[in-house]
Amino acid sequence: MIDRVVGEPPADAHPVAEFGRAMKRVEQALWADRRLAGVAYTAVGVAIGAAGGRMMKSTTTAVAIAAAGRELRRVAMRIGEAVADGDLPAARTQLPTLVGRDPAELNEFGIAAAVIESVAENSVDAVIAPAFWGAVAGAPGAAAYRAINTMDAMVGRRNERYRNFGWAAARLDDAANYIPARVFAVLVAVLSRARARQIVDAVRLDAPAHPSPNAGVAEAAVAAALDRKLGGPLSYEGVAEERPFLGTGYHPEADDIEAAVRLADRVEIAAVGLLVMAGTIDWLMDRSGG
Repeated sequence: MIDRVVGEPPADAHPVAEFGRAMKRVEQALWADRRLAGVAYTAVGVAIGAAGGRMMKSTTTAVAIAAAGRELRRVAMRIGEAVADGDLPAARTQLPTLVGRDPAELNEFGIAAAVIESVAENSVDAVIAPAFWGAVAGAPGAAAYRAINTMDAMVGRRNERYRNFGWAAARLDDAANYIPARVFAVLVAVLSRARARQIVDAVRLDAPAHPSPNAGVAEAAVAAALDRKLGGPLSYEGVAEERPFLGTGYHPEADDIEAAVRLADRVEIAAVGLLVMAGTIDWLMDRSGG
């Protein structure tokens, strides 16, 4: 709720940005083209994250710092408005703040698909997972999760420098997001009851072909909920990739970005509701001695 109302701290004062700068120094000290070096790097990062959470002594504070749903939706809507206005150059300029793919050759449909996929995937990373790990393991859990996710963004890419060194961070990020991604898909299905069957089918049949075990689940759920088709060929750092199509609808347009943002917003509200229910039950059990 703090993130919804206040948003993220300024970038130059954000603890996650400071963590990223620290991990750059750790990378310089430990980098080697070996998985074992990456394991050491990842272990240091998790330890720093968990220690930072323990120092905060507040799960609320840790989750608020780790969450970024408001900023995600704001940037997505800004790009959607540029696409709707026909200003594709402006949309392409802003797109790298959300996704890593090459934007230069993307048309309206490609930009809309990229934004919607990012809203789906990052609603797990920036909303559900921080709350989940905060609920499971308190402030250290939420802060350690954000550390894992940040390291994956920094070194989890499959290029020559990070193919081996970033392996541990990428696999740990997959593990940390496994349950949150499926919680997200369940909430999407509950909130889109008229298309629940299609959502289940898309997650079951389309998502396994995606290279990410978690992004595919989130993106397939949103694609089916909106009755749009996501995925397909794309380019990362000049290298073409053949991604599977997710969903069976038409290619998305600018208006579908707003629909995806509204859906992500409703999922966040539903997650807050679940946490309130869980907290209330826990409080009642404490009161009754149960």
